[in-house]
Amino acid sequence: MGYEVDFLPVGEKSKSGDAIAIRFGNLHGERSEQIVVVIDGGFKESGEKLVEHIQKYYNTKIVDLAILTHPDNDHASGLHVLLKELEVKKLWMHKAWEHTDGTAILFEDGRITDNSIGTRLKESLETAYGLEKLANEKGIEIEEPFTGLTDYTGCVSVLGPSEEFFERMLVGFSGLPETVTEEASMSKSFFEKAKDIVINWISEKWNFDLIIDDGETTSYQNNSSAIIQLVFDNSRMLFTGDAGREALAEVVELLNGYNLPDLKFIQIPHHGSFRNIGPTVLNGLVGEIKPKDHKPHFSAFVSAAKEGAPKHPSKKVINSFIRRGARVHVTAGAGKHHYDSAPDRDGWSSATPEKFYKEVEE
Repeated sequence: MGYEVDFLPVGEKSKSGDAIAIRFGNLHGERSEQIVVVIDGGFKESGEKLVEHIQKYYNTKIVDLAILTHPDNDHASGLHVLLKELEVKKLWMHKAWEHTDGTAILFEDGRITDNSIGTRLKESLETAYGLEKLANEKGIEIEEPFTGLTDYTGCVSVLGPSEEFFERMLVGFSGLPETVTEEASMSKSFFEKAKDIVINWISEKWNFDLIIDDGETTSYQNNSSAIIQLVFDNSRMLFTGDAGREALAEVVELLNGYNLPDLKFIQIPHHGSFRNIGPTVLNGLVGEIKPKDHKPHFSAFVSAAKEGAPKHPSKKVINSFIRRGARVHVTAGAGKHHYDSAPDRDGWSSATPEKFYKEVEE
C-alpha cells in the first residue's frame, strides 16, 4: 500500500496557481485497488498537463474525485479540461451563488436582492459557474466541501470551511457591492497599495518568526478555500488551497483533541504568501519551533510560478516551516513528487529542499 502526491508547475511567469494529483492504495496492483484525486487544476494549460500526467503515471482515464478549493481562475480553469478529457466520478466545489439567502441586507446598495447577488456571483465567478454547468451536462455528482464531508473511502475529508464560515466570507467576494462596514474597502485599499511596496531585506534568526499573527490577511475568496485532509495507511496529509489565518485557525481548533497520525505532508497555503499564516496557526498545524539541529520530519510543498519570488513564496514563510521540521520544496517551473511505496519513474530524481534563508523580505 502506498501513495503519491504530484504538484504540477502552474504559471510560466509570475502568476502562481495550484494543480495537484494524488493516488493512493495498492499502487503496484490493479486500478480497482487505487483511488485518484485531483485538487485544483491551475490554468487551462495546467489542466492539459494534469490529464497527460494522470494517463502516463497513474495509467488511468478515471478520476474518482476532483476538488475545486475556491473559485479563482488559477485553480478552476484547468478542471474544465479534466472534466472534458477524463471520466470524473465526483466533483467537490462550493456554489457561492446558492448561498445568498438574506445576504442582500448587508450591502449599501438598497436596490439589490438575493437573486441579483446570485446573478452577480455567477458572472464574477464565471469559470467556477461554468464548471458546475459542465459537471451537470456530464452527469457528474457535485457536493459542496464543508467541514465533515468525507469521500466513500473515509480517507479524504474536509476540515474547513464550515458552511457558516463560508457564508461570512461570501459578503466580500468579487462581483458584490461594498458592505455597510469599511472592512472590505480597507482590505481592497491595502492590496492596491501593496503593488507599490519596495522590498527591504533583513536578517533572520532561527528561534524567532518574522511572520505575525495579526495585520492584513488574505482575500475573502482565498479564505473560503476548502481545506482537505488525507489519512491513509497511517500517513496524514493536509492540502490548504489559498486559506488564510482565520480559516486555518478553525481547522486547528477542530483538530484539537483528535488522536491522528503525525503529519507527513502539508501544502503551504496561497503559494507561500506571508498574509496567510502566523506563528500560532503554524504551531497548531505542524508543531512549534524545533532546535536548529533537529532532523526534518515532514514535507511541505508550495506552488509558485518561475518568476513569483519574492512575493511567492515568501522567504520568511519558508523559514517558518523549516524551523518547525519541514523539508520545503517549491515548484517554480518544475513538478514535485511526494510518495511512499510508489512505482519508480524514469527521468525523475530527488529534489533538493530549500535551505534556511539568512535574509528575508521585511
